Amino acid sequence: MSFTLAIVGRPNVGKSTLFNRLVGRRLALVDDQPGVTRDLREGDARLMDLRFTVIDTAGLEDVTDDSLQGRMRRLTERAVDMADISLFLVDGRAGLTATDRVFADILRRKGGKVILAVNKAEGSAADAGALEAWELGLGEPVRISAEHGEGMEDLYHLLRPLAAEYDEREAETAPAVEVDLSEAEGEEEADPLAHRPTAAKPLQIAVIGRPNAGKSTLINKILGTDRLLTGPEAGITRDAISLRSDWMGTPIRIWDTAGMRKKARVVEKLEKLSVADGLRAVRFAEVVVVLLDVEIPFETQDLRIADFAETEGRAVVVAANKWDLEDEKQEKLADLKEMFERLLPQLKGAPLVTVSAKTGRGLDRLHDAIVRVHDIWNKRITTAKLNSWLGAMTEAHPPPAPGGHRIKLRYMTQVKTRPPGFVVMCSHPDLMPDSYKRYLVNGLREHFEMPGTPIRLTFRSQGDKNPWKERKFHTPSRLRKHIDRKGSKED
Repeated sequence: MSFTLAIVGRPNVGKSTLFNRLVGRRLALVDDQPGVTRDLREGDARLMDLRFTVIDTAGLEDVTDDSLQGRMRRLTERAVDMADISLFLVDGRAGLTATDRVFADILRRKGGKVILAVNKAEGSAADAGALEAWELGLGEPVRISAEHGEGMEDLYHLLRPLAAEYDEREAETAPAVEVDLSEAEGEEEADPLAHRPTAAKPLQIAVIGRPNAGKSTLINKILGTDRLLTGPEAGITRDAISLRSDWMGTPIRIWDTAGMRKKARVVEKLEKLSVADGLRAVRFAEVVVVLLDVEIPFETQDLRIADFAETEGRAVVVAANKWDLEDEKQEKLADLKEMFERLLPQLKGAPLVTVSAKTGRGLDRLHDAIVRVHDIWNKRITTAKLNSWLGAMTEAHPPPAPGGHRIKLRYMTQVKTRPPGFVVMCSHPDLMPDSYKRYLVNGLREHFEMPGTPIRLTFRSQGDKNPWKERKFHTPSRLRKHIDRKGSKED
């Protein structure tokens, strides 16, 4: 059974803690200060035999203007409209507040299914708050403790009859990265369409960058709706939010991440948690879009972010946002390309796309670049082609000869995809200089058309085929005594 449950309530009543309890992982950021959650976060929840989608929402505040709190409230109200059931959470220890009563009235007017839960209800300190909750007119409140897991069985019995009204949906699956290839697969031609995204396994994309680069605005434009909270304030996004969509015919799951500032400036605990959440999204993604502000591109933090994505082995696309604000476009584009090649040589050949998240211009080029690097990231080359290429490369530029003994490259094969990984069997792999490794990696990129994607190249010794070479033999004690006795008799 599957349905959608939105957890709503005023700030700091424990919504994110309950969200983490239901999904079984610490996905949502949790802190003592109120107002940590700002965007809507979805997750696959489990409660005994129930399987459903849960939405963590921003704390409801009695604000209706265009301020940050007002925009957060409108986003939360949209989540209530999206959800099949609303779980209204109040703080049993603090008791009811005027804000609780205002939003209970809003939920009654909407006429949807609402479950009232009194959180932090462990012990007798919450008895008064639990009795007071009856005043809200939303039925009998269920007492729970999201922190300690109490009351989950009572919540299950309330959700069980409601869940019967909804159809079963397919659960999300994580992408496979660092896919090993068998020896037989290395000899076969790869199916060029085998890795293409499907509804069950969508293309995983993470958008990362510095604060106020326009990440949330870009994703909203891709989704075609104002799903994420945006505004002129820097650092609005705190959680890494994942969303599913169909982008120009490509099923995707896209992550919006918190802006990453220089490490020295990140002093607050909450911001450290936000950055760590964004880094986890990069590790889960297949393609990483590094979003730059075209007015201040390729700052030190941009370079670190791009290098981190490459180090993690993800396919990378660099996108320069706010292109609509640029007057001298041709000159600026030439400058961007020159800076890209000079400052990020490890991503040589990776796509550089100019976009405007505000107007939507350039999103078609961004889509095509993402699909292209994803294809390269999954590329597989047969052993026969690799060894033919390796022979030509060594003939054009033989390996070095440290100490007068030339390193012999015997053969090469591909052992991984996502990203492509290769092993070269050779003599003295520990003496192979980095310059010759770069020579081979650049040759792979150019000859097999793999620009920009991370390439893993490992050198290994083929070793001696004699299995007894390293084995030590010891004469058994009984045999040694027999030899000693025989020797003494002969004497």
